[in-house]
Amino acid sequence: MPRTFNFCAGPAALPEEVLLEAKNELLDWKGLGVSVMEVSHRGKEFTETINLAETSLRRLLEIPESYSVLFLQGGASLQFSAVPLNLPIGTTADYVHTGHWSAKAINEAQRFCDVNVVAELDSEDLLSIPMEETWKYSENPAYLHLTSNETISGVEFFWTPSASLPLVADMSSTLLSRPINVTKYGVIYAGAQKNIGPAGLTILIVSKDLLGHAGNNCPTMLNWTVAAQNSSMQNTPPTFAIYMAGLVFSWLENIGGLESVESINRRKASTLYEFIDASGFYSNNVASESRSLMNIPFHLSDSSLDEKFLQQSSSLGLLNLKGHRAVGGMRASIYNAVPEEAVTTLISFMSDFEMRYG
Repeated sequence: MPRTFNFCAGPAALPEEVLLEAKNELLDWKGLGVSVMEVSHRGKEFTETINLAETSLRRLLEIPESYSVLFLQGGASLQFSAVPLNLPIGTTADYVHTGHWSAKAINEAQRFCDVNVVAELDSEDLLSIPMEETWKYSENPAYLHLTSNETISGVEFFWTPSASLPLVADMSSTLLSRPINVTKYGVIYAGAQKNIGPAGLTILIVSKDLLGHAGNNCPTMLNWTVAAQNSSMQNTPPTFAIYMAGLVFSWLENIGGLESVESINRRKASTLYEFIDASGFYSNNVASESRSLMNIPFHLSDSSLDEKFLQQSSSLGLLNLKGHRAVGGMRASIYNAVPEEAVTTLISFMSDFEMRYG
């Protein structure tokens, strides 16, 4: 059966080259006659694999040695708790509320510290991130947290707040889609199932000067310092997910790095947004300056046609276009591994559907 075009928000599409390489090595990895999933995580072969993955990620993002790179578990959602438990907590932590996932981060942080919401998504007409001069910072916050890309509403940060306090970012859908200046952040974390690899792995990049501050109430398995001291192997890590992430990192380097992939991603996104904007049948409710490169939600002018749209698109190999249940409509997630052909094929279908039902 030929490969379909997968627009899933996560677990998302993986590069075909990576899947083929993993397939070829599945039963005989490194000439050992076993799978990477069957070897000791403390053996020489896997230790080399995790070290190579870290080195490749450091090159891609230009991560300095003053930062630790950790391979963790539990998804970004577990880091919603780990962040306040690991950072030097004052009386308050500042959070930017831009949608579903930042709301979850806020709700979890409130278990461990006082949370001040500095700004909320402007949704009067088009969804947009409020300018920083309107934000209401607390007097002495321990850190500022933001969600760089809201996968459900399709809102993304393309600028970095200027506040001089540790900046923490959930970059699950942004990381590796374009270059990021890591040194502007104290902590970056991301679930792998967007642009990094299969679900089950979480990447955390943390400035070393923020380690060592976890309180006694921080569980060992959430303590970043413990993870760093044990090279991400305080227990058995998700070995297959790390192996796959390493293959993805190598793939990204081979196609020209993050500058190259950003160019492709911007081209994909602008092509789809331009089609939607020119249509009287489809609409997107995010302001242009806040539109995500990775997740493009859209609605049909007649929602009674939604099921027909999904059935017909799926029959043509355009999969997982259903919008999140919280907002309805459609969503095309166009992560790194989604080829440009997928976007042009989707637009062709959308145009034909509009001609027949619009």
